[in-house]
Amino acid sequence: MIPLELYLENQRALIDQVLAGFIERQSDTPSILLEAMSYSLQGGGKRLRPILALAAGEATRADPEIILPAACALELIHTYSLIHDDLPAMDNDDFRRGKPTSHKVFGEATAILAGDALLTMAFQVLSSEGLAERVNPKALLQVIREIASACGPAGMIGGQVMDVMSEGKSITPATLESIHTRKTAALIRASVRIGALLSEAPPAELRALTRFGEHLGLGFQIADDVLDVIGEEKALGKRTGGDARQKKATYPALLGLEAAKSLAHEQIEQASAALSTMGPSAQHLRELASYVGLRIDLGGRT
Repeated sequence: MIPLELYLENQRALIDQVLAGFIERQSDTPSILLEAMSYSLQGGGKRLRPILALAAGEATRADPEIILPAACALELIHTYSLIHDDLPAMDNDDFRRGKPTSHKVFGEATAILAGDALLTMAFQVLSSEGLAERVNPKALLQVIREIASACGPAGMIGGQVMDVMSEGKSITPATLESIHTRKTAALIRASVRIGALLSEAPPAELRALTRFGEHLGLGFQIADDVLDVIGEEKALGKRTGGDARQKKATYPALLGLEAAKSLAHEQIEQASAALSTMGPSAQHLRELASYVGLRIDLGGRT
């Protein structure tokens, strides 16, 4: 099995190639909108969600060509969410991945519409004839439902609303876990599950991967909270300390920095433990979990 660093590099290159193809095929799109979509979509990033989907497909012995379009649809959705998160009405960030945010370059209206377009394009990809002809229609419908639920009002959008409404307020650990589970963990959980759903994995494997995605997703968001406090701005590509400035509900604010670090590592360990019944084919998933923990230890440098 190839080292994780090379695996990530190869998977990112493959995903970037497919995403570029999505943009190139939007020939009827107004040029300024297409430029704004491409600016954020091709602006770098870890590509964690599509890589998780591909790794879950690998763990369940799927043809990667079947997983790839749906995996890349996840990145379309993730990018849309980042564009909207950065807006003045939300997190009001000026930089993302070391570059000016979309609304700083194209204006708020175009940035909002670029995000809307990427979200819509994701479901265009998921329902495309090319994908529908190659997978079980029932499995594909499950995947579409899974992703819609993860990024909808009960998932990412609901979590964002709870996040905004909790700013400057005292909340319980249970409420904070609910925010993070919806806001971030839901789409990471879905990323892992769609790889298994498209490969029509046995129920036991799907359950194990579901638990993995739940723990990894929560661990990832806690790690993100921690890195906003201790991370290196150059490595993260954005200004740190934004959570404190906006008085956001975070684990370091609620539990303290060291307890938050410990909880993030605990969630990551539980994610790896969820794969105990799966064999060597799940090794890249295990390594991806360790990668999330390593980001905390290195201040965002990986």
